[in-house]
Amino acid sequence: MAEARYDGLADWYDGVFAGPGPARETVLRLLGDGPGTLLDVGCGTGAHTVAMAERGWSVTGVDISDDQLRLARDRGVDVVRADAAVLPFEDAQFDGAISMWTHTDVDAFGVALHEVARVLRAQAPFVYLGAHPCFVGPHSRYVHAEGVPELHPGYRQTGRYVEGPGITPDGIRIKVGASHLPLGLFLQAFLDVGFTLERIEEPEEREYPHMLALAWRRP
Repeated sequence: MAEARYDGLADWYDGVFAGPGPARETVLRLLGDGPGTLLDVGCGTGAHTVAMAERGWSVTGVDISDDQLRLARDRGVDVVRADAAVLPFEDAQFDGAISMWTHTDVDAFGVALHEVARVLRAQAPFVYLGAHPCFVGPHSRYVHAEGVPELHPGYRQTGRYVEGPGITPDGIRIKVGASHLPLGLFLQAFLDVGFTLERIEEPEEREYPHMLALAWRRP
């Protein structure tokens, strides 16, 4: 099983990053209301998962971090500890799926997407939201997503990175590292497993976006 890099950080992460905001609202809007069975891949502390359940979905959260799942259980979320690359579910088990902020954490994003596609029923929606590959990565200093990104060499660098202009002293990435895919490879990873793109958005009205949201559907 892959490394649980967020163990020991759950309470801090929940207080800083897990509140309501444009990311959650965007995913809720693109997904739509239930009913149905929904898989939240990389559910973390379950704060966003609960919001999906409040919209009528029967949600199962998956994460590799026991520490994160501790808080998700406290919120009443039905959770399973598992690696996103080896989901412990049968084929075509879920009516929909979401995943937020995970492509910068998993080591093999394409494998995880293959697993999501496998466990979804035909025509099921899959909403993904994460860091914008053009402006968040080893090549970009974009502190707190404020102002104008300061770009450096390294945009086409793939894989994990633990240092560089994109790592700030008080950010999450100095604690857990990050993975980067350039925009083309990021989008192609979804297409390679057969997802059909229905909508793409750059949420918020900042001068430069720091997140990218995509609504896909399993054929």
